[in-house]
Amino acid sequence: MSGHLLIVDDEPNIREVLRIVLDGEGYSVSEAATYAEAMQLLGQTSFDLVICDIFLPDGNGLDLVRSYHASNPNTHFVVVTAHSTPAHAMTALRDGAVEYLSKPFDVEELKLVVAKQMMRPPSELVLTGPLEFIGRSRAMRPLLERIPQVARSDATVLITGESGTGKELLARAIHMASPRAGRLFVPVNCGALPEGLLESELFGHVRGSFTGAVRDKRGLMQEAHLGTLFLDEIGDVSANTQVKLLRALQERRIRPVGDNREVDVDVRVLAATNQDLQRRVKEGLFREDFYYRINVIHLHVPPLRERREDIPELARHFVVRGCARLGIETKLIHRDAMSVLEHCLWPGNVRELENVIERTVAMEPSPLITVSSLPRSLLGAEAQDAQRAAAPSLPEDGLDIEAHLDGMRRELMRQALERCGGVQKDAARLLRMTYRAFRYHAEKFNLMTEE
Repeated sequence: MSGHLLIVDDEPNIREVLRIVLDGEGYSVSEAATYAEAMQLLGQTSFDLVICDIFLPDGNGLDLVRSYHASNPNTHFVVVTAHSTPAHAMTALRDGAVEYLSKPFDVEELKLVVAKQMMRPPSELVLTGPLEFIGRSRAMRPLLERIPQVARSDATVLITGESGTGKELLARAIHMASPRAGRLFVPVNCGALPEGLLESELFGHVRGSFTGAVRDKRGLMQEAHLGTLFLDEIGDVSANTQVKLLRALQERRIRPVGDNREVDVDVRVLAATNQDLQRRVKEGLFREDFYYRINVIHLHVPPLRERREDIPELARHFVVRGCARLGIETKLIHRDAMSVLEHCLWPGNVRELENVIERTVAMEPSPLITVSSLPRSLLGAEAQDAQRAAAPSLPEDGLDIEAHLDGMRRELMRQALERCGGVQKDAARLLRMTYRAFRYHAEKFNLMTEE
């Protein structure tokens, strides 16, 4: 086994033990005792894996992960520390580390951890071609790294995210990486069909089962047999259809509308929604048993504003594709125009960016896309007007401002707790609140968690 490793630890004994062990495994090992030494070595040499202590004499190992990993995503970091806390673990993994270990660690376990990371090929994390699912950013990396494991499974997957983030493209990527790739991928927009028609589309019907049923029709679940069924906008499915889908997923059998016979089906189901299904379950608007049946594996696609590093590559990709469709030479994007694209809010996410690029490519006669080539809605006063339009507005009959602000406070606190792994002190720091004030409002809003 080969690979170049860097050990960053201020304790000579730790470095010596790790070097001896990892030398014995066939790795090339370098050492650094301080943050400055580590940065110097990282600037001079390419490493496959860095094993880094958090507390260094002249800096913090987590800062090393943040500063280096952002521009060198193919270098993996394993963070180790003698002062292990859940907050440190969450921060390390969120900022790019692939593993977190507490001291003292078992040498055999460490060897397995290193071997596991060295077996992973450097990941470009770009699924291009027909999938067009592009993402190199830190926000996308954990999601895309899960695709191979999710694809190997046959479990039902729930994909969440705002409209236009690419949920269907992620579903197609999972299908294409799965053993079912040679079979059909069948998408269904559940929100676009009324209840009766959706049931007929999914399960099929027999002739005469309802007005207009002039012949037997196979349902889409049968069409997707041995392949993948993608249920988009699953949150819009009625309670009655949820019951029938639940039974179909559990029994792997369906009954066409108006038929007495059941048909065996073998489909892998991927579902997607831009709604908060947990909240809808609590409100009684979505069946709890069906929610848990489709949420075996949960994947969340971040909005474009949280993955701005992906905008240049996405923009260039859409330019290349748009020019190819028009049969013209590929245009270039000026750096100032790219800066404008990177700083836009993109409420419509990747779909909105795609539409802007498509329009720009079609309307720009020159081979260079400049700031003036972009739609005026992205620039100046019109952009400010758009931001004002997105701001909260006062209803005609007024509102209870204290209740409104409490609702906003509760939601932001919930998000902060989720982002910080339930650690209230970290969530309070994220919201610039005192710990005492955070605990008071957490109790008030029933957001209490164990520290």
